[in-house]
Amino acid sequence: MGEVAEIVDSTLDDNAILTKAAHGFIAITTGCVMDESTAEAGGKAREANPRDRWLPITESRDGSTISAVFHLLCSGLGIQALMLPVAFASLGWVWGIIILSLGFLWQLFTIWALVELHESVPGARYSRFLHLSIAAFGPRLGKLLALFPVMYLSGGTCVMLIITGGKAIQDLFKIMCSGDGTACSIKPLDGVEWFLLFTCIAMVIAQLPNLNAIARVSLFGAIVAISYSALIWILSVAKGRLEGVSYEPLVEAKSNEARIGSVLNAIRIIALSFRGHNLVLEIQGTLPSTPKCPSKGPMWRAVIISYSLIALCMYSLAIGGFWAYGSKIPNGGLYIAFPQFHGHDTPKLVMGLFYLLVVANCLSAFQIYAMPVFDNLELRYTSIKDRGCSWRARASLRVFFGCLAFFVAVALPFLGSLAPLIGGMTSTLTFVLPCFMWLAIKRPHRRSSMWWLNIGLGWLGMVLWVVIVAAAIWVLVDRGINANFFNP
Repeated sequence: MGEVAEIVDSTLDDNAILTKAAHGFIAITTGCVMDESTAEAGGKAREANPRDRWLPITESRDGSTISAVFHLLCSGLGIQALMLPVAFASLGWVWGIIILSLGFLWQLFTIWALVELHESVPGARYSRFLHLSIAAFGPRLGKLLALFPVMYLSGGTCVMLIITGGKAIQDLFKIMCSGDGTACSIKPLDGVEWFLLFTCIAMVIAQLPNLNAIARVSLFGAIVAISYSALIWILSVAKGRLEGVSYEPLVEAKSNEARIGSVLNAIRIIALSFRGHNLVLEIQGTLPSTPKCPSKGPMWRAVIISYSLIALCMYSLAIGGFWAYGSKIPNGGLYIAFPQFHGHDTPKLVMGLFYLLVVANCLSAFQIYAMPVFDNLELRYTSIKDRGCSWRARASLRVFFGCLAFFVAVALPFLGSLAPLIGGMTSTLTFVLPCFMWLAIKRPHRRSSMWWLNIGLGWLGMVLWVVIVAAAIWVLVDRGINANFFNP
């Protein structure tokens, strides 16, 4: 991902220019009635900032509440939610539910803050997290705080999706073709070839031009994410509890240090199960907006709908998975637990369906998480050429990123072991930065309720950040890393 970060860093001056020009941005027409003066102002703003309509995130603002729901579900619900029973095994029923609930409400508040800040300046739209960070903290500090988290959560997540999706395709093949391919008369591929197959499919889908155009892909990704989440916990509950299962937290901890490390790791798992904050502003940027009908209304309705479904899935996975496996839940969560304990007595078609749904979700999530990288690559191109990307240039840039992500996935197939540490370092996007952005841009009265709330949550988020990073380091020290370079 170093080359991508270098390319993006070279575009920061352009990003700063766009941010300074944000006061000239006028929202695009919605279904609300616009007067002639508003339409004329909007036309002038578009002429003054042509690059905004050249870039894939803001190229089309014809989205709706429904399309935003699809994007939020696809980006916010993923395979990391299957780890929640592992957290409950360390916290127990009561504290597990309490911490999951507090974390959910906390991240919902920070999403609300981002939705409000999207158009915090009249006539301006901050359709990228980096732009909002620069507006809140200034060019230098804003870039420092947001650049790495945004680029890792975009590019790094795509690498992780290649690794997860490629292995899921391999697991699907093993289930349906008896492992060695004899049942299908096909020679099995090796790890690199499975990764390549996933990347090629993802790159074909990635040729859709902009974020609004992938709404149907996000719809498909949302459906399959909800489907495999429901399938795995329903099957686990239907199989019944394991013999000798215990619901007492930390029953296998051998020392006080291990107990503390397990609790911190459980908090880390819950905190990192919430994702997608780096895409909220971008998703809202696809919605039409006028001074009379700002985008925050339909966007917040989309958040309520989507996160109600996400909450339903997450609580079902956590409670159902912990009930079925208790303290015997393996470190890999439900993704490992069900095949390990019930794979032998589950029909091949059912197990195959589960892996197929995981692959489909990874392919869909790849598109929305790659969009900020595509946007930055095309910003670099348009800055040099002073025109929009042709379809050949756009396809070439996206294939370039796909090849780069594939290379990193092959070179570092153990990246999943490091994901908790690197992901913990970027958790400020979820729990910290939105609070301080609110203080910097909205400037609430000192000692008012909103001032105290954002100050408290912001600094508490810093403490949580330290806890998450410490827990990730403890896990790495306790379990070690199998650094199998170029050997997926």
